[in-house]
Parts: sequence; C-alpha cells; structure tokens
Amino acid sequence: MSGAARALLVCVLLGAAGVRAETPAAEFRWGADSQGGAPYIFQDPMDPNHLIGFEVELADALAERMGQRARPVPGPWDRLLELLNRGDFDAAINGMEVADEKLRVCALSRPYYVAVQRLTVRADARDAPATVEGLKDWKVGTLPGSLAERALERVGAATRTYEGGQDEMFDDLRLGRTDAVLTDEPIAMYYGGIDRALRVLPGAYGEVRYAAAVRRDDGAQLAAINTALDALARDGTLRRIYSRWGLYNAATAALLGDPGGRPSGVAEAWEAWRTAVGTPPPFWERLRDRYPALLPAFVRGAWMTVVVSLAAMVLAVLLGMALALCRWRGNRALRWTAVAYIEFFRGTPLLIQLTMIYFGLPELGVRLDPLASGILALGLNYAAAEAENYRAGLESVPAGQAEVARTLGFTGWQSLRLVIGPQALRVSLPPSTNDFIALLKDSSLVSLVTLTELTKTYVNLANATRDHLGLGVVVAAAYLLLGLPAARLARYLEGRLGAHLATGEEPR
Repeated sequence: MSGAARALLVCVLLGAAGVRAETPAAEFRWGADSQGGAPYIFQDPMDPNHLIGFEVELADALAERMGQRARPVPGPWDRLLELLNRGDFDAAINGMEVADEKLRVCALSRPYYVAVQRLTVRADARDAPATVEGLKDWKVGTLPGSLAERALERVGAATRTYEGGQDEMFDDLRLGRTDAVLTDEPIAMYYGGIDRALRVLPGAYGEVRYAAAVRRDDGAQLAAINTALDALARDGTLRRIYSRWGLYNAATAALLGDPGGRPSGVAEAWEAWRTAVGTPPPFWERLRDRYPALLPAFVRGAWMTVVVSLAAMVLAVLLGMALALCRWRGNRALRWTAVAYIEFFRGTPLLIQLTMIYFGLPELGVRLDPLASGILALGLNYAAAEAENYRAGLESVPAGQAEVARTLGFTGWQSLRLVIGPQALRVSLPPSTNDFIALLKDSSLVSLVTLTELTKTYVNLANATRDHLGLGVVVAAAYLLLGLPAARLARYLEGRLGAHLATGEEPR
C-alpha cells in the first residue's frame, strides 16, 4: 500500500473511532459563517487575511472575560446549530435570533443586541408597504432560516432566500429580480444603506434579539457566557463595540441597562467599511495591488482543496478497483452488492451523502472529524464512477488473453496483474483523470463540514470586498492551474491509446 493510501486509512480509521484532537481548556471555540458578511463576521476588505466584525470583537471580549482565547470555527449559517450540537464548537455567535423553535434544540444566552427589521427597495420604488402584511405577493429576498423568512411566508410573500451571502440579495434587488429585501437593520445599513440605487425604509417591520447559542446540556458554558455578558454590559464594553460599528441604538441601550445612552466615540469601523467597499478600482489596479495581498488566503484554500481531492481520489481508486473486480469475476452475492453500491452512490446527491456521514453517523455513535468526513464522502461517491471505468476496461480485454495466460501457466492473480490489468488500465486511465478534475471541483462541498477550501475562500473574500467578478476570474484561474496537470495527462493517455488502436501497434 502506498504512503498516501496508508495516511488516508489512518485518517479515516481514527475518525471512525471517534478520535478527536483535544481542545485546550483555555480555548473558546465559537461558530460563525464569515460568508454572511458585514457587520457580523467577515474578512477585512483592507486586509482580507483577517476576520473582523462586531461579533468577532464580542467573542474576543467574552473569551477574555472568561479567561480563554477565542477561536472562530467556520460553518454554514443555517447549519450552525447542528454543528453546535455535534460538538464542533462551544457556542454559536452569528446573529442567532431568539426564537422558541431554537430553544427546542439549544440553549440561548441572555440577549446581547436588539435590532429592528428593515425593508430595502429600489430608490425609484413607489408605494412600498408600511407593514409586513403589505408584502403579500411581493418578491422579497431574505436569509434562509431567519425570522424575516418566516414572517414573509406567513403573509404570503414570494420569498427568495440566499445562502451565498448578503451581497446577492441586494444585487438581485438592484437588478430588478426582486421587489424588496427584508433583513435585520445591521444588514440593511451595511448593504442597502451604502448603495445609491437602493433605499432603506425608515419603518420597523419587526424586531429581533441576538443571543449566543450553546448546547442544552452545557449549563456551565451558558452560565459563563451570561456572566461575561453581564460584566461587559456593566463596564461599557458592549456599548463601545456597537458604537464602533455604528450599531448602538435605543433598544440595545435599554437592553444593556443604559436607557437614553448615547454611542461612545466615532463609528470608525462603519466609516472604514463604507470607504473600503465604495467604487472598486479598475481590474488591472486590483490585479496589481489588491489580489497579491489575497494570495495567502487563496493558497490556504487551494492547499485544502488539493489535500481533500488527492486523498479522496486514492480512496476512490482503491475501492473502485475492488468493486470492479466484484462485478467482473465475483460470485452472485458480490456482484449484487457491488451493483447496489454503485447505483446508490451514483444515483444520490453527493451533498446528501456528505450530510449523512457528518451529521447522521454521530447518531449511531460514529463521529468523524471534518477532514475525514469530506475525504470519505468524496471517496465513496467517486468510487462508484471509478468502478464503472475499471469494469469497462476489464471487459474491453479480449477473452483470449486470459486463455493464453492460463496456457502459459499463469495463476489467476498473475494473469490479472501481468496480462489483463495493464491492457484494461490503458482504457480506464483517461476517464479516471477526467473524474479527478471533476472531484477537484466537487471538493467545494466540504465547506458544509467547516472546512475552508478554494471556493469557500473565494465566496468569503468576494462578499467582503464586493468584488465577485474580478476575484471570480482569479479563482477560476486557480482551479485551471490545479486541474491542468490531470487534464494534460488525460490528453496524453488518450492520444497514446488512439494511436495504438489506429495502428494496432503496442504503445511505447
């Protein structure tokens, strides 16, 4: 077995056994989705290798008050509670709205922020409704799983939800694809409020309160967070944080026991955001000045993509060969087992398979870490495709070749290894290299299990800098460079095979 295969086997076995790296007691792991954007948690447009946001500062302040060090753990916003209950982090702090349905799956801290919900429309819109009920039959964008979404569905609005980030909601509104956007005031302020083509209406369309979510059985963590929040409210830390981001309001002041309180200092973070995401510089200027600064983040994302893809392909090749042999020469039970496996993994979405492995297996007592889960899901899925590639290769070898090998006294294993296998491999390798390129792109799904690969890096940076087109060109070039060696190998093998078939000569 190769070194890569042994490393993969150890990784998967350790994960299946529930072996997890111990988290230092002094570390406060908090879950959030930096893809959502400002002002909660996002990559600094001026230095995208760092996370900023009012909830980043809040988590840092909480950790310091609890005598710990804060460490953000990435995850999709609408999956944070599942990740929390799985044990991937200690608390979810990411605009988690206080709602009764959340209390059925987690515990919530005391609220730390209050915001009204605002409606954003195009600047030239007329006769915008003053209440949520007036949005019936309107095409309204909002975030999935939010209180705004439930309110819109309740009144019969044509609701559209956006998982790719807050930017997309307002882009669709600007382009006329929706009639309005209903979001919490911080989002409306940071996205709708800075766009001259849009207008944020002054009326309140509801109210939300944010709280930290913890596991229901983690009373000690809940008590520690509540104690820290009380202390941060008393000493003015929360007011200073919200004031920096331009978010301090009367409702939050009353929540913190500061009725009639005024913001502390200048909203410097809010002003920095408005400056950073204004009119973007020309593409060539960004290519020269901004994009080189993003290189470390893209390199980290590309490295994760390569690691996951290579390890998953090793697993897919090994398992695919075994399945192909079962279908080719196995007994009836093995053949039917291989067929059932191939049809299941080829006929069901990879996203569902990944979700079942990461979130479903813990229900059976098997808990894999994110890396092992991503490798296992991709490897099991692509093994089905590889099995069909190798079976086609095996069946392409004339039956007489095996008969000649037996005549020469070869055992079955020697016949496969020395005669049939090399001929079958020439047929199977080109489609296998194409599968690797496809796997390289499908590895973007591992962002579901808290891994930040190349596509997730792109989305985070694009939302932070509001530069989707330019960064899209950069990340597309990165994928092209990653897949180019496999593509060139596929063309080389196809050319060699085509020449061999055309002339009837053995390729040299």
